[in-house]
Amino acid sequence: MQDRHTFEYAIIRVVPKVEREEFFNVGVILFSKRKKFLGIKYHVNPNKLKAFSTEIECDMIEEYLKAWKHICEGYPYGGKIGTFELSDRFRWLVACRSTIIQSSKTHSGLCDDPEKTLNEIFNTFVL
Repeated sequence: MQDRHTFEYAIIRVVPKVEREEFFNVGVILFSKRKKFLGIKYHVNPNKLKAFSTEIECDMIEEYLKAWKHICEGYPYGGKIGTFELSDRFRWLVACRSTIIQSSKTHSGLCDDPEKTLNEIFNTFVL
């Protein structure tokens, strides 16, 4: 039990028509302060996207999510936000927004391996 640390995560959603509030899950972002971990995993199913909207290109969504990944990894080309502390980057990414890409409310738990937990949550809620 001593090796287990708290973590927070949010599910990343694509909301093709914000006014209709319909969405589908495309990814997970997970943060563990104690483990100094901020990770993101995503996959956009093009068939599912087309079922929700024929107006949005899958490549566009992938590019936006790639920017989120750059921010998570703290790359300089993640922009100013990519230079923030891990916790601030996580809070910025999971902040409430009314755009095509949104996140759920944050949830918390305990884990000993954040990377493994990220994959488990991804497999459960996205795949």
